[in-house]
Amino acid sequence: MNLSQELRFRREQLGVTQEYLADLSGIGLRTIKSFESGKANPSLETLTKLSEVLGMELVLAIRKTGL
Repeated sequence: MNLSQELRFRREQLGVTQEYLADLSGIGLRTIKSFESGKANPSLETLTKLSEVLGMELVLAIRKTGL
């Protein structure tokens, strides 16, 4: 599952509508719909707000390279 699918799955698990998520997070409904449909690339700030509202932790890691 990719990130947009994970967030949508969690939202649906909690029984939260896109409209309610927009209200809770302060993120525009249009942005949420675009992201969930795979048509948008939200900022890190947007992802953080959505994950916080949904009780998720957003973790960034640096990949090891062969250098």
